[in-house]
Amino acid sequence: MATLRIPRKYHSLYIVFQLFLLIQTKLVLCYQYKVGDLNAWNIPSSANKDVYVKWSKNHVLKLGDSILFLYPPSEDSVIQVTKQNYNSCNLKNPILYMNNGNSLFNITRPGEFYFTSGTEGHCEKLQKLHISIPGGNGTIYDDADSPAFAPSADSPSYTNVFGSIPVQSSNQSSSWKLQMSVFVAVGLMFLSLFLGSNIL
Repeated sequence: MATLRIPRKYHSLYIVFQLFLLIQTKLVLCYQYKVGDLNAWNIPSSANKDVYVKWSKNHVLKLGDSILFLYPPSEDSVIQVTKQNYNSCNLKNPILYMNNGNSLFNITRPGEFYFTSGTEGHCEKLQKLHISIPGGNGTIYDDADSPAFAPSADSPSYTNVFGSIPVQSSNQSSSWKLQMSVFVAVGLMFLSLFLGSNIL
């Protein structure tokens, strides 16, 4: 098997290209977290009644990640609720209702998210979860306090069992295009120098 050798004068360019690839890869890594880790989504035991508070504090969630609720579908469900309904354990008018026993919620925007069991009496027994997702600058916005997340007539949001599907802003789109352009340019420049051909 032939070994690819890089001429010494291109080592630093090769290292820069590898770092650039590493940064690009880091930007797209997303994770799926099981709510409660080894425990299923259920009423916490008396010995571990703050399991969901601890779980939320011990996991750094970010945009693109997902949280998975596992439970017997004949015995429980998950609902996303407002902060007020979360605090009062009001199960009426949920934002999102999931009941298939393998419920996945994709985190598609920053903000505060509140979940409880959809079964009567479970929320009062602390089967509820609050997560905070920071924005790009590290700020966490509560939906009620932020006009940026207020629905408007020209930017619809669709809710399903996978979470909200955001409307991509032109800033996000142009940022992604810029990243891809830089990636392609650096790659072509590296190939041009490395292979000694005139690709550019």
